[in-house]
Amino acid sequence: MLKRPLLGLLAALSLTLVGCALSPQQLSPQPKLTGPLTPVGQGQPVVVRVADGRPSPVLGTRGGIYSETSAITVQGKDILPRLQAEAEAAVRLLGFTPSPNAYNAPQLTLTLAELKYQSPKETYVTEANISASFRVDVQNATRRYSGKYGASLNQRFGTAPNEQTNTKLISDVLSDALTRAFKDPTIGQALSQ
Repeated sequence: MLKRPLLGLLAALSLTLVGCALSPQQLSPQPKLTGPLTPVGQGQPVVVRVADGRPSPVLGTRGGIYSETSAITVQGKDILPRLQAEAEAAVRLLGFTPSPNAYNAPQLTLTLAELKYQSPKETYVTEANISASFRVDVQNATRRYSGKYGASLNQRFGTAPNEQTNTKLISDVLSDALTRAFKDPTIGQALSQ
């Protein structure tokens, strides 16, 4: 008779303990260039490359009591194809033609330099600070340009965010940083010289 109430108590206790730990999240953000760009090119070819310059695919942790088990990761293989497509779209909107093998054409390299997710450790997850930065390098026959562009977001939560929420937040921050980069008129000028 005593076994059943004890088993029920143990089951409830184990569920409570499991609830304190947050599971890791593997995200595939979908950054998108937003807003219009001013065309400055006349269809000249541009070689567009993207790179992942982060030291690790781990952005940070979701926090909580067992934060070491709640890592958030974005793999380069998941983000680079999307960044390639968006960088090529931006180059088109600037009036140029992305050409992977154009000889003697200007080169634009978009590097994901940083992507971070920070939340309070050893406490219930109530907020996250998310930041992203890109480095843009333009190499032309007559000019070189390098610039860094970033965006950040502080988001508060009532409950720990799920994978879908974190994917959207990280996508938004990446989109903002990407848009800031390509809205810089210096990039179009460097490509057209």
